[in-house]
Amino acid sequence: MDYGDSVQKVLLRKIRKAEQDLLQLKLDYCRFVFGLTHRARVVSDGTVYLVRSVDVESMKNTEEGGFTRPAIAGVPINQADTGESIQLGTNWELDTVSDQAAIK
Repeated sequence: MDYGDSVQKVLLRKIRKAEQDLLQLKLDYCRFVFGLTHRARVVSDGTVYLVRSVDVESMKNTEEGGFTRPAIAGVPINQADTGESIQLGTNWELDTVSDQAAIK
């Protein structure tokens, strides 16, 4: 192995680590800023969904220095165990009604 190959492997390892760290940071941002957690409830077009996946790649930088909300996929709450995920895009709001009922 020559010096060039060695440097390339080290750099690729560092790039992959940085990409993993960025992904985790974006997921943390979604959790703390947007309230998205694994299996969070959201409302889209009047239907309550259980979040199944968050597309952090869909997040864009805003002029204020933050990020736009991510596109998500979820299943209707009444089909949570058997339903297929539906792409909801960014057209969603956290289901605060269910959250308030759970607190009481």
